Amino acid sequence: MKRTARVPLRNDGEEQRRFARRAWASFALIVLALAGLSARFFWLQVVRHAEFVTRANDNSIHVRFLAPPRGMIFDRDGVVLAENVPAYRLEVIPDQVHDMDAMLARLATVVPLSPDDLSRFRQALQEHHRFQGVPLRNRLSEDEIARFAINRWRFPGVEVEPYLRRYYPLGALTAAVVGYVGSIDAREAERLQGTPWADMNQIGKTGIEREYEKRLRGTPGYELVEVNADQRPVRVLERVPPRPGENLYLTLDMHLQKAAYAGLRGRAGAALAVDPRNGQVLALVSSPSYDPNLFVGGISESNYKTLLDDPHHPLLNRVTDGVYLPGSTVKPFLAVAGLELGLRTPQYTVDSVGEWHIPGVAGRGYRDDVQGGVGVVDLAQAIEMSVNTYFYKLAYDMGIDRLSAFMAKFGFGRPTGIDLPHEASGVLPSRAWKQATQKRPWYLGDTVITGIGQGYWQVTPLQLANALSTLADFGRPQRLHLLLATQDGAGAPIVPPPPPPAQAPVIAHRADWDAVMQGMVRVVNGTRGTARGLDVGFPYRIAGKTGTAEIYSRTSHLWDNGLSTQELALRHRALFIGFTPASDPRVAGVAVLERAAWGGRDAAPIVRDMFDAWARQRHLPDIQLPGDVLPAYAPLSLPPGQTLPAVPPATALPHSGSVLSRPAAVTSTPP
Repeated sequence: MKRTARVPLRNDGEEQRRFARRAWASFALIVLALAGLSARFFWLQVVRHAEFVTRANDNSIHVRFLAPPRGMIFDRDGVVLAENVPAYRLEVIPDQVHDMDAMLARLATVVPLSPDDLSRFRQALQEHHRFQGVPLRNRLSEDEIARFAINRWRFPGVEVEPYLRRYYPLGALTAAVVGYVGSIDAREAERLQGTPWADMNQIGKTGIEREYEKRLRGTPGYELVEVNADQRPVRVLERVPPRPGENLYLTLDMHLQKAAYAGLRGRAGAALAVDPRNGQVLALVSSPSYDPNLFVGGISESNYKTLLDDPHHPLLNRVTDGVYLPGSTVKPFLAVAGLELGLRTPQYTVDSVGEWHIPGVAGRGYRDDVQGGVGVVDLAQAIEMSVNTYFYKLAYDMGIDRLSAFMAKFGFGRPTGIDLPHEASGVLPSRAWKQATQKRPWYLGDTVITGIGQGYWQVTPLQLANALSTLADFGRPQRLHLLLATQDGAGAPIVPPPPPPAQAPVIAHRADWDAVMQGMVRVVNGTRGTARGLDVGFPYRIAGKTGTAEIYSRTSHLWDNGLSTQELALRHRALFIGFTPASDPRVAGVAVLERAAWGGRDAAPIVRDMFDAWARQRHLPDIQLPGDVLPAYAPLSLPPGQTLPAVPPATALPHSGSVLSRPAAVTSTPP
């Protein structure tokens, strides 16, 4: 009999308990998962809400910075010296370009890209955020804009953007004063990081553009732009307009500026004109000059190399950084010192025999300019004929300590403080200076040659103009300056800056000034003056002083007699300082030429040209010196509404009847 298998009975209770355990476990897992999701949701939506909103907005909202219009620069009469002109450029947003090198290669077939463009672009890439537009090519032509517009679909992330480009209408004529703007370098970008100006592309590099950068650049604005998935603008959500920079009015008078520039004719040198009553600079020219527009947006490597390799150094601002021996132009200042210190009277005489020796010292003699001397001279005659013997003896009697101390009152040996970004200090000879720089004692011979502006002297044309301004204004120092007034970008009234504090006068006795001034008038008006004839045809007396500084010392007993103009130009620097009207000075001028024969023949006509331009514009009543008779003249003025014509770079303004001969035309002109 076969037995059947027993089938276990179902335990419904156990199965229900097992099912319940599994259900609860599953429910717990679901609850834990929901709790985890809830926690994560809370973390993302609450704790990190601001971060992810920002990320989302970054994808859909872009910040577009709006560059402010740079303030314009004018001369005193409203002539535009620096302005902003509309232009177009290519900009690349790196975030939207997948293969930059390939894109640039394709783009170059549509719009020409020079090696300089690519070099500046790659450098700018390192200095900008990836979501910001980086300039690639400036100043697109209409033809280039049209070609790119047709091919725009091929270049995502590349756009044609309008911008305002800095432009200098007068170019080289005002480069030494106005300066230029250029691309921001790494050091400047680091300094601006974290400021509202961190995204600027241009910054003032030299001149007024740099000195008043904070006034000129304004304050940037911005736009919040909503974009679609293709990063194309959809709408502007918010816009804060930029605030334009301030407009600046300079003290310059373009009539005098043109006259100085034309008078220099591209020769290496400098010329200035100032109003001695208030320190306003009316003209400031360094020659040869350059076109500052080359630097706007970045100068090409070839153009920059051309400027650097030019043997005439057009990038050097000779007005502020050129240092020269002053030569005989220091003699009026030394004469003032002798009178003020009680060492001389106007009637004191010295016998000029052609050579002067230090008392008690045998051997070397110190030459006069005229072989054999000019005989007995007083103060006025010594200035008129530039008699070295008179000033050798005066410097010897004064001593270097008193000489240096008094010359310092005229501002020699230190920057003038003019509102330009840099200027050289020059050298005012003294015992302390020689010991500190050369570790050598001071000798009597050093004092003697210091009296005629030779030896260790080094002055800038600006320092010479500063000292002349002080002398012309009866010994009252005035800080030279270029800023006349400002105007905010909204067109508010023009506001002049506050006047600088008054300084102590250098000359205590008006009679001393009169004595020196009489000698300076005779330089131009006297029968033996070193710039005689300079005032012919001019309506006012001119007081002046020539200077012909030797570039190197003479090593032989030969005099200058018989040397050709070319040979003299290799030996001499020519200088002239002067002011007019002589008894009530309103304008003072300085001219320096690095290679010229004589101060009276070569440098003085440049100052006369500036005076002619001044007289045409600022005609005054007849001012005469007591006892002097001015030649008859017709008032110099232009018809109403007529202005001076533009002056080509190599053309001099006509000189008003001077009998001084002019050198042959110089063929080199500013680039």
